[in-house]
Amino acid sequence: MILKLLFEEPALFLAWILAIIFGITVHEFSHAFAATLQGDRTPKYNGRLTLNPLSHLDFLGFIVLLIAGFGWGKPVGFNPYNIKNKKYGPALIALAGPITNFIAVIVFGLILKLIISNELLGVENLLVIFIAALVQINLILGLFNLIPIPPLDGSHLLFAVLKPSADNLKRSLERYGPMILLGLIIFDNFFGFSIFSSIFGGISNFVFQIFGS
Repeated sequence: MILKLLFEEPALFLAWILAIIFGITVHEFSHAFAATLQGDRTPKYNGRLTLNPLSHLDFLGFIVLLIAGFGWGKPVGFNPYNIKNKKYGPALIALAGPITNFIAVIVFGLILKLIISNELLGVENLLVIFIAALVQINLILGLFNLIPIPPLDGSHLLFAVLKPSADNLKRSLERYGPMILLGLIIFDNFFGFSIFSSIFGGISNFVFQIFGS
């Protein structure tokens, strides 16, 4: 758990905290930006069309992320009646967050590869650790938010492709999704199953092999 680093390695803790703040900020800003491109000015009116982290961090979601490894930012609200594409617009707005996180993974991964390949800095250098944390945090945020359970971004993609005959399923997921998701996180983290950790850990190892670290 990241929180343990506060007492064991304060400098590493700071590096991870900054990486988390960055990942959440660009994720939520991308939702606001995508909604604005779709014609809805609600995010701007709500002060979300900004890269100021204070506008995007959710205190409880941030604390849970430190403790359990999974958390959330402050949801970006938008008016579905204002967006240009009524059917797929919500999905496009939702996907903007994970896509931005994956772009960050590629950018910082290439920077990390450049540093390590050319031996510019050692792997124990704090800057290198910070860049590696940026890669991992953005990867986890992107992957986790693609899970098709409300209120995660993946649910909007699922709802966009569901047929009208599945409206009852949609309503049930909207109602019980947050409880299901919380239950899965608790079940996974506190009962020793670590399913999410295993999946995300395996993908993280693969990504870091690509970038040569």
